[in-house]
Amino acid sequence: MTRPPPPLNLIRAFEASARHLSFTKAAGELGYTQAAISGQVRALEQYIGRDLFLRHARSLQLTEVGSAFLPTLRQSLAQIDAATDAIASGGRDRTVMVACPVSLAENWLPQAVASFHAAHPDIEVTIHGTVWETGEDPIADLTISVCRHDEVPPGARRLWPETLSLVCAPALADGCAHLSDLAALPRILVSGRQEYWSLMAQAGNDPALGQTDLATGAQFRSNSSNVALELAVQGLGVTIAVTSLARLYLDRGLLVEPFALRPESPWAYHVAPGSTRRTGAVSRMMAHLLECGAANVP
Repeated sequence: MTRPPPPLNLIRAFEASARHLSFTKAAGELGYTQAAISGQVRALEQYIGRDLFLRHARSLQLTEVGSAFLPTLRQSLAQIDAATDAIASGGRDRTVMVACPVSLAENWLPQAVASFHAAHPDIEVTIHGTVWETGEDPIADLTISVCRHDEVPPGARRLWPETLSLVCAPALADGCAHLSDLAALPRILVSGRQEYWSLMAQAGNDPALGQTDLATGAQFRSNSSNVALELAVQGLGVTIAVTSLARLYLDRGLLVEPFALRPESPWAYHVAPGSTRRTGAVSRMMAHLLECGAANVP
């Protein structure tokens, strides 16, 4: 009956000890105690029936058998490691996680993911929806964030240039013949995006439109552009959003733009790779998002 091969941990203990000529250093590398490494090497020597080291008081020396055994053993370990890494990498290369603001994840991103899946059905895509933009997501391979033009993180690329759209429900728009008529309507503000109103005021040459702290008139606030748009659909007021998010509502006739104003937005969506993985799947998804973004110019 054929004798089973020695456990792989004995082989690795010998290789590391031979490379360092020290059980102590081998133990530090492999995460064992010095006594455990010494015992594993001794067990391998008993398996072979020959000494692999000459043990001196403070050093090790390979025996003739140990020196002859080492090159073939190292080649075999390298092949095992290469095969293991190839299998592990292959598994990692079939997944990609994208962190994306919920507003865009509910709007533009599903179409981009659908077309990516059609081209790469073997790659599993995970979408991690975010609410607040906090820069790179530590668990994501790619992070989409909406950034002001002077706050774009290193390595990020803009998906498309943005404009702003002032929108409201069709019934509210019927009573707006001039920009000044908006003063009588409630406003739906998005936290952190008050700048939208001043930019729209400049585009319409109406300073009053840029005031976001009105003394009279109801106001609503949200931390989500999509929530603000949904509130506008219910006829609760007028809001301003980037056109790429408002477009879905405009195309469906749920909202309208009472005035032909679309100033350039200093805020736009950017995509950046994570700091951990650079697999083929991640690179293909990055390229696909940029391609879809180029076709999504408002």
